[in-house]
Amino acid sequence: MFQVDLNCDLGESFGRYQLGEQEEILKYVTSANIACGFHGGDPSVMRETVKMAIANGVKIGAHPGLPDLNGFGRREMAITPQEGYDMVVYQIGALQGFLMTFNETMQHVKPHGALYNMAAKDPKLAEAIAQAVYDVSPSLILFGLSGSELTKAGEKIGLRTAHEVFADRTYQADGSLTSRSQKNAMITDQEQSVAQIVKMVTKGVVVSEQKTEVPLRADTICIHGDGAHALAFAKYINETLTKNNIIVDAICKLEVENEKS
Repeated sequence: MFQVDLNCDLGESFGRYQLGEQEEILKYVTSANIACGFHGGDPSVMRETVKMAIANGVKIGAHPGLPDLNGFGRREMAITPQEGYDMVVYQIGALQGFLMTFNETMQHVKPHGALYNMAAKDPKLAEAIAQAVYDVSPSLILFGLSGSELTKAGEKIGLRTAHEVFADRTYQADGSLTSRSQKNAMITDQEQSVAQIVKMVTKGVVVSEQKTEVPLRADTICIHGDGAHALAFAKYINETLTKNNIIVDAICKLEVENEKS
């Protein structure tokens, strides 16, 4: 029996700007990556998203990004590893404060956007982020692109590490995600997306844009909560995985089941 976590980026609204249908999406995902105010989110949005996730039994993680609201954290910035460390510690702390008011624990940390992609390729930045997570709490699970420098850094320092794959993104032959600047970066067809997901979970491979099979590990699947059809997509993915006899549950619960078996 195959099993996988289904995570979604949430809490990315701020001020007057509202993104996604959070409350409904939370019915179909098992882990929520909550923005911490740098690329999206604000204090009120963070609190409300934490509250909704708890109400739906969804495990919570910090989603730290670059300080770039205008670019939604998707534009690269020249930062040092120390700056990356500081940004991650700061943002985990912001979310941790809200979790404490609900007597809830944090499950994981997943960098956002450009910070995520930079850490996937830059060993020094990856090590700094992994160190930041470890220093806050060694019990946290680090989410990173499958087979990337970030997952390697997490495993090296002794963190529980979840290799992440994407439901709506295409891949390159080196295992990296196709840049959003390319017109073929996103998968908009539900059938194509789900077929890719099922293959990644059950076969451990993805077909790249260069038509090669790239090996990977799929511990958790990301869907984006700000997409035009995010809610329908989340529901469809959850239902299809279940129909394919794939257990969908939070990564921390899946790890417990693995230890028991």
